[in-house]
Parts: sequence; structure tokens; C-alpha cells
Amino acid sequence: MAEVCVSQIGSWPGTDLDLALRIALTDSPDLPVLPELPARGAQAGMIGRATALLPGLDFDLQPAGWRLHHGSGHDQRRAHQLFRDDLDRLEEQAQGYVGPLKFSVTGPWTLAASLERPMGDKVLADHGARREVAASLAAGISELTDELRRRMPDVAPVWQLDEPLLPAVRAGRVATASGFSRHRTVDLPEIVGAVELIMKASDVTWWLHSCAAGMPYAELQQAPVDVFSFDESLITAAECDVLGAACEGGRGLALGVAATSGPVSEPDPMARRVLRRLERLGLDPSAADRWWLTPTCGLAGRAEPDAVRTLRALRSAAAIVTEELGG
Repeated sequence: MAEVCVSQIGSWPGTDLDLALRIALTDSPDLPVLPELPARGAQAGMIGRATALLPGLDFDLQPAGWRLHHGSGHDQRRAHQLFRDDLDRLEEQAQGYVGPLKFSVTGPWTLAASLERPMGDKVLADHGARREVAASLAAGISELTDELRRRMPDVAPVWQLDEPLLPAVRAGRVATASGFSRHRTVDLPEIVGAVELIMKASDVTWWLHSCAAGMPYAELQQAPVDVFSFDESLITAAECDVLGAACEGGRGLALGVAATSGPVSEPDPMARRVLRRLERLGLDPSAADRWWLTPTCGLAGRAEPDAVRTLRALRSAAAIVTEELGG
């Protein structure tokens, strides 16, 4: 019988990577992750970690955020050092593990809307700069994938592009440096093209995650996305039809159903929500091995015990859904 699986999104509370890795390998064994621990500082957050994966581009950290710079700054060197240390610790902790392991990285459009140009304002304002960032990210991921396969031959790398700001980029909602206006919208062909460039550069399984509403799922199917990952509560009826068709065509769906703040979600209510959503999607239960349950976003805002409880509740919910579909 096909089983519904569970994975994390990426971020995790605390500063102890060894502990976070042990939890990832134990409590999300279907698809463990290399956790992101933003509590260690800006160099370990989603944008800071991404700067360690952009060959040929240098950055420094300013009060307004990460900025392209002529020559690597101290903070980027610290980000690179942290990430390399994380990989070493992962290699130690994953001894004996055989199977897929997920690495999350900030996508090109969230980077373009977050990184600043040397003379100010966002990379998003410059067509050439945003193209350069996407190309660098594609090269960095490809290089790291090759390294991971050499260092951990029993591990199959899975990459997740995190794009919380892609809908805002598409809708023209990203504020300029002054705050008095907004950057112009970016055409869908360019948005899809950057995602496609990155995914085609590495022969791996690709997740595309966003915890924001308004992702252009229909157009993004032009890119080789293997799994669409989203906050289940934000999906509209029209998007439901698009995602259902994508799943019927062989793509996976990762339904974010566990809350990342407030009371920890309980298994039974989560399972009922998932079953209702799957019924609306009109999917055949035989496709259950392409369905995933996840938190709605990263768990860095949780206390660590609550984050662990969240993962365990997800596993229980997945078992309930699998049993109901099998019945």
C-alpha cells in the first residue's frame, strides 16, 4: 500500500546543529533535511546561507541586509565557514544513512527581492543583476551536488527552492529602498526561466516551496519541479485544479498542515484536513506515495520541544491518512 510521507521544510529552533541533525534523521526519516538554524545569526539565516552558495559574487552585511560588494566581507566569510562546518557535521551524523536527504536554499526571486546592489536598492531592479544571481545559484548548487555525491555516496541529494517572495515579485508588491514606491512586476517567462535554469543545472529531485499565497503553479510546471510544497490553507479552488492535474501527471504534492506558531497541531484534525483536501483534488489513492505532509513553513519560531512534537504529530497524521486511503 502506498504511504503518505513526512518531511520538514528547513529552519529549526536553537543553535545546536548536531542535535537538530539527530532529530531530523530520527523524526522525519522519510526525507531528513540539513536544518537551517537562524538563531545563530544572520550568517546562518536563509539569505546568509545562500550567500555561501553563490560563486563569483561577493557580499557584505549592512543594517538594511545583504549587499553585493567588491570583495567578500567578513560576514559572508562567516556564512561560508558556518555552512562548510554544517556539511562536515552532516557527514558525521549521516554515517550509515542510506537514502534521500533534502537541502533547502533560497530561490532566485526571493534573493533578488532581498539582496541589495552596491549602489543601493534591490537586485530585483536590475535585469542583468537578477540574471547573474540566478546563474550563480545554478552553478553553486550544481557544484555542491557533485561534492555531496563524492562525500556521501549513499545519500541522494534532494534540493528545495524556497520562494516566499516570488508571489510579491510577480505582483509588484516589493517595496523600493525609499519605501514610497514598488518595484515593477516581472514577467512570468522570466520568473519561470530563472527557476528552470537552476533546476536543469542539477540532476536531482526538486521541491519548490512557498508559504505565501499566489504562486503561479500552472506556469511553474514548465520547470522540472518534482514536488510542489505549499501551505494547504492558502490554496484556492482554481489552484486546487492545477495542482490536482500536476499530481495526476506524476508530480508530488507536499501539503503544509502543521502550524508553526500557537498550539501544536494535533494528528486527527490534520488528517481530516488532508483527507478533505485530497477529496477536493480528486486524486486516486494509488498516488499516495507522491503526497507529503509538512509544517506550513520552517519551525524556527517554535520552542524545540514543540518543534519535535510537531514532527511526531505529522507522522501520526500521515499514518491516519494512509490507513484511511487504504480502507
